[in-house]
Amino acid sequence: MKNCIKVRRTLPGLMGLLSFLGLIGIFTEERSFLAFFCFAMDFSYFFLKTDEMSEAYMDRAASNAFYCGMIATAVVSLICFFAAGLPGHRSLLYGFAAGWGVSAAVHGFSIGFYQLRESWGLDHDHE
Repeated sequence: MKNCIKVRRTLPGLMGLLSFLGLIGIFTEERSFLAFFCFAMDFSYFFLKTDEMSEAYMDRAASNAFYCGMIATAVVSLICFFAAGLPGHRSLLYGFAAGWGVSAAVHGFSIGFYQLRESWGLDHDHE
């Protein structure tokens, strides 16, 4: 049980390792990899004190990201296949890419929203 708690605390911080993919954008001509540097902010989770509230909003953000990513994958794949007439493997590739991007964006925005809402609530507490 104690190891499970350690993993839940370190896993969000390990997402910061994705930021090293941004180095590909520096050393090659593939500038789209520079967007991975936004994951560097996830290293801050190693230094945050977690409580039940922060774990709850991390779980909610992950759930939001998962469902939005799956919906985006399905919608983009179907549009690419039926409307654009792309082959199935190419449509699915575009769907996976869009789903991953939407998941990452929704997760980041959800965490930001929940943290802002929590800090705003503490500032406006009447007690």
